[in-house]
Amino acid sequence: MAPTRRERSDTDLKIAELLRTAKESLGLSLAFLSRLDEEVQHLEIVESSFPFFHDGQTQARATSLCQAILDGKLPSVIPNVAKHPEAKRLPAARFPRIRSYVSVPVSLSDGSLYGTFCAAGFTADNELTKRDRALMEVLASAAATIIEPGVRERRREAAIRDQLQPVIIAGGPDVVLQPIVALISGARGGVEALSRFPHEWGKAPDEVFADAASIGVGTELEVLALRRAAAQISHISGYMAINVSPQTLLDERCHTALSEVPAERIILELSEHDPVEDYRLLMETLAPLRDKGMRLAIDDVGAGFSSLRHILMTSPDVIKLDRSIVAGVADDQVLRTLVRSLADFGHGAGATVVAEGVETGNDALTLRDVGVDYGQGWYFARPGPANQLADRYEIEDVPRSSG
Repeated sequence: MAPTRRERSDTDLKIAELLRTAKESLGLSLAFLSRLDEEVQHLEIVESSFPFFHDGQTQARATSLCQAILDGKLPSVIPNVAKHPEAKRLPAARFPRIRSYVSVPVSLSDGSLYGTFCAAGFTADNELTKRDRALMEVLASAAATIIEPGVRERRREAAIRDQLQPVIIAGGPDVVLQPIVALISGARGGVEALSRFPHEWGKAPDEVFADAASIGVGTELEVLALRRAAAQISHISGYMAINVSPQTLLDERCHTALSEVPAERIILELSEHDPVEDYRLLMETLAPLRDKGMRLAIDDVGAGFSSLRHILMTSPDVIKLDRSIVAGVADDQVLRTLVRSLADFGHGAGATVVAEGVETGNDALTLRDVGVDYGQGWYFARPGPANQLADRYEIEDVPRSSG
């Protein structure tokens, strides 16, 4: 057994309490919860009267008493190991010379086998009965309930990691460009670089980046996307807006990537949904970039309340109105009033105002009339490769139906 000690979590402590109940109720010397993988039995939590047994020890699954019991070669309650030839051949019968044993499976709610809940003694115990197995089964069921949330979370993390790994190895997500169009002239002022992941994943890019952040690779994925986007800047005119989270902006890898692009052609977009824990640190980090001409945008303005704090604390060069208050603005007086107020607020703060999610000519014209500077959305073009961008886009209204 390989000794690898670790600190017990709250979940571990709850399992340990169940194991102590098993050990004391059965009058045995050792109780443990094991996890089984293909070849190894991991003794995750151990309650023992002897110090040489502890959490984290392992043994070969194929030669364990638990596996023999799972395979039906041995009963789940063994009062005397010496009376079972199959058991006497196993390592546990020789060292640590186990002589009595009870083992029941630990199964999760989906029916999958997690491991075993076991108790053992170093002397034969003819008092062990099926009643003791019933107690162990109750305790094993309680243990399964306690560990299942953690198991599901680890499975979720593993699934995300397996999904993202090929994208990371390939150098990051695909990047497409969407034009940002001046509403007065129709001229393309810049583009936004948008990440795209495999369609079959069925996830929006924001979800994928959130998943990546949840397993600790969010910054790595963002920096790869930034590099993929920056590689296209030489193929376009105007500026490029790139989404970056506040956490990633504080990372040295992000600064290295940004140092390799023309600062005056980059707008960094911070979503209003991204929490900022330390505005002073963020502004100190941004200062040398902005001194070189890099601009800052606050994205998703109008979707919630934190955007106003973002704006007040960061003095952005651009505010981008969320599509939730842009789509249908031509036919909604309340939306028009709100957008006009935000445009006035943005201009008063010295920022350019961009509307996202523009889908009709009427909305584009209305946005222009209430003071929005630029528009972005499917009305102008869907995101695509650089060679599909136009220098100018026509803005035409659609006659409203009299009916």
